[in-house]
Amino acid sequence: MISKVNGKVQHLSDIYPVIETNTILNKTITGIGATYSEIKAPRHSIIIEPTKPVIYGKTHDPKHKADNILGVCQGVYQDDIADYIETSLSQHKWIKILTTPESFRKVQKAFDDLDIDIRFDGYFLLFDECQKMVKDCDYRSDITLPMDLFFQCKDKAVVSATPPTQYADPRFNDFQIIKLVPDYNYRMDLQLYTTNNVLQSTRELLESLASDERPVFFFVNSTDMIISLMKQLGVMDESAVFCSEKSVDKLKSFKFRNAYEEWKESRIARYNWMTSRFYSALDIELSEAPNVVMLTDCFTAEYTMIDPYMDAVQILGRFRNGVNRIYHISNCDKRNPIRSREQIEESYRAQKYVYEYMGTMARSASTATQREEFYRAQATIPFTRFLDENNKIDPYKVDNYIDEETVKVIYNNYSSVLQAYQECGYFNVTPISQYYKFGDYERLKIESKAASIREKRKEIVAQLEELGVCETEAECQYKRDLAFADPLIVEAYDLLGKEKIEQLNYSVTKIRAAIILKKHQEKAHATDAIQLINANFLPQQWYSAKTIKEKIKDIFTKLNIPTNKAVTSHTINEFFVAKEQKKRIGRGYFLIAPRFT
Repeated sequence: MISKVNGKVQHLSDIYPVIETNTILNKTITGIGATYSEIKAPRHSIIIEPTKPVIYGKTHDPKHKADNILGVCQGVYQDDIADYIETSLSQHKWIKILTTPESFRKVQKAFDDLDIDIRFDGYFLLFDECQKMVKDCDYRSDITLPMDLFFQCKDKAVVSATPPTQYADPRFNDFQIIKLVPDYNYRMDLQLYTTNNVLQSTRELLESLASDERPVFFFVNSTDMIISLMKQLGVMDESAVFCSEKSVDKLKSFKFRNAYEEWKESRIARYNWMTSRFYSALDIELSEAPNVVMLTDCFTAEYTMIDPYMDAVQILGRFRNGVNRIYHISNCDKRNPIRSREQIEESYRAQKYVYEYMGTMARSASTATQREEFYRAQATIPFTRFLDENNKIDPYKVDNYIDEETVKVIYNNYSSVLQAYQECGYFNVTPISQYYKFGDYERLKIESKAASIREKRKEIVAQLEELGVCETEAECQYKRDLAFADPLIVEAYDLLGKEKIEQLNYSVTKIRAAIILKKHQEKAHATDAIQLINANFLPQQWYSAKTIKEKIKDIFTKLNIPTNKAVTSHTINEFFVAKEQKKRIGRGYFLIAPRFT
């Protein structure tokens, strides 16, 4: 049972001093100090952390200044680890190694070089944030590298506030599950924005937060999406991005300098963007509670789908001093199939059957050529995604597939997203639905990498035709977004119209030439119009609204001048300094002086 004492949540070491071996520890609450507890535990420990920023944070935390910690990741070598082990043992200090899964092999080899068998010689292995094995193994094949040795160890455990409900790896079957249950209300208020236009909903949210000086933290798992949003929201100069080393280089190629691989409070900006490597384990301690915005765009990338049961809980747990307000802005994609977990598992088993059947056919083939062709066909079957480098089934890849397909089901419709948040037990949800004339699905058509430039421009013209005269600010903004995507075709549409663009067969060269000619004609027409209007209207005279409208329309018609808005008596203000006056015969204008001569 976890309690609050004097308004603060109990530390794990207060209620569970030493994590037992063969345990799956479900903390329920993030930030109660599982890693801290193990660092302080009177035993040798090897703690596997999911990402480098977590290790950096722990090794630079003043709370651990007196602890004998070695952080192992890229840049720390096998000899460094061996030296640390020898020195620690000679000084009778507890060994406390924090390592990424990818660097674990260096740790293991260092112990082997010193003839120390960590499986039996009193070393405790703790895999922190164990849900990451499932969440990340599709793109981080080495995240599960430690697991074979892990299960051979006498003393071991995994821990998370959001562990998977079940594992495909049968070696977990003998583990005890210990769940810590809070005896207080730990739910957080969350505003769930379901929308068909993530960009516009985000823009309007930022406008509502304009007077709030607290920093804003965005969690969105796509560097491309972050770049696009920063540009279109106009916040590039007020932003900092925290992401992987590879993504830092990518952002710098776009001339964006405030991109960092490691979190430091000194790097904080008005708007802070964080990818999934910062979703869990990291401690963010701020003097003021920030506003947190989670973003999901199913059409931009499936991996931006935030899992309410795991990701959202972990994200909010990063802020050790709490948050001000929590928002999740998301669209949905009805193309995601609705399937139960049982149906997803059945799909996996069907793929496995087909793969094994092809192997049987290959082994039963009557000739070497047939056998070769069967094996070649087997290698192309999607089931190969579940195999490790030795062509054995990787249970974590199976878990990853089931997890990803389950999350896709959630984002089939808005009701499912709401239901997931309500069922996970961590949030008091306020649902807010926002619908716009055009949204992310329409934007997808003009951003598709599979479509040609001509196809994209045809789609933009079609959307402009449907949009017509913008009647709301959201519609005007969508048109500006189209212009951001392709300024040439939007300008061409405004000046030339759909029919003319089609006559030019969407040729860039012909469109540019037509725009130049049109602008020249409009400039010439404008000069002629000024001269005729000055000839037809005299200064220091009053004209009725009807007369003004009729004369200007007649002049525009004679000059074949196209207009983007209706001609009214108010149009006279574009050509004369005028004052509206009413007389007995009706409304009109007293013309003071011409604006152009």
